Amino acid sequence: DFSKWYTQVITRGGFIRYHDISGCYILRPPVMYIWEQIQDTFNAAIKKLGVRPCCFPMFVSKSALEREKEHVEGFSPEVAWVTKAGDSDLPEPIAIRPTSETIMYPSYADWIRSYRDLPLKLNQWTNVVRWEFKQPTPFIRTREFLWQEGHTAHATKEEAVELVYKILDLYKMLYEKLLAVPVVQGVKSEMEKFAGGEATTTCEAFVACNGRAVQGATSHFLGTHFAKMFGIEFEDRDGEKKFAEQTSWGFTTRSIGVMIMEHGDDKGLVLPPRVAEVQVVIVPIPPKGAGS
Repeated sequence: DFSKWYTQVITRGGFIRYHDISGCYILRPPVMYIWEQIQDTFNAAIKKLGVRPCCFPMFVSKSALEREKEHVEGFSPEVAWVTKAGDSDLPEPIAIRPTSETIMYPSYADWIRSYRDLPLKLNQWTNVVRWEFKQPTPFIRTREFLWQEGHTAHATKEEAVELVYKILDLYKMLYEKLLAVPVVQGVKSEMEKFAGGEATTTCEAFVACNGRAVQGATSHFLGTHFAKMFGIEFEDRDGEKKFAEQTSWGFTTRSIGVMIMEHGDDKGLVLPPRVAEVQVVIVPIPPKGAGS
C-alpha cells in the first residue's frame, strides 16, 4: 500500500505534521534543513548568472490578476481569494499569489527604460497557495508550498532562451547532485505549457515505486507576451523601442517528496548524504587478535 507507506514514512520520520486545513502541512526541522541545502546550492549558482534576490508581496488585486486573460484562466480554479477584513467586505477581492508574474511585472515596467537596464534578473523564495481540488499528497500536491521563482527580462530572445536552459541544467543538478534523483529534461506540449508563455522546459522524475512520472521543476520562455501586457519596453542602442524578452522558472518542495519516494524502502526513510542532517559513519572494530 504505497499511500499508507508514504504517510508513515513522512510522519514517523519527523518530516511532516498534518494541519487542520486540508492540503496544508507543518514542515518540521529535518525538511527545512534539506530545503536550506537546496537554497544555498541554488543561490550560489544563480548568483554567478547575475540573478539577485528580492521579495514581492503575496497579495495581488483582482484587476491586476485579470489583466492577462490566458494566464489567469490557467490558474483561476486554484486561486484563493481574500474577501473580508474582519467583518467588512473588501471593495475588491484580493488573490493570494498562485505565481507572481502579475505582481512583479508592473514594477519591471517602471524599472526598465533602456537597454542599459537589461538584463534584469530577480529571484525570490516564497510560499505559494494553489487551492487544489484533487486529493492532497504531502509535498507532491499541496495547497500551500514553498518554492523559488525567478523572473528575468532580456534585450534579445537568444539571451532569454539561453538562460531558460541554463536554469533547467541547474534544476537537473539539484536533483541529481543533492537529492540523488535522476531526471529527464524535455519540453512540454502546447497543452501543458505555462499559461501565457511561449515554451515550457521541464525536469521529469520517474518514481519506480508507483510507476509514475512527476514534474520536478520547470523553466519557461515567456517571449514578449507579458511585456506587451504590462508595458515592459526599452530603448535599444539605435533608439528603437522594443519589448523585453522574458523568462520565469520555479523549483518547489515537491522535490523533497520525489526524493522520499525514490529512496525510501520497507524499513523507512532513506536520505542522500548531501542533504542528510545527521551524518553517520560506521567504524569497523575488528575483534581482538583478528589481525594476528
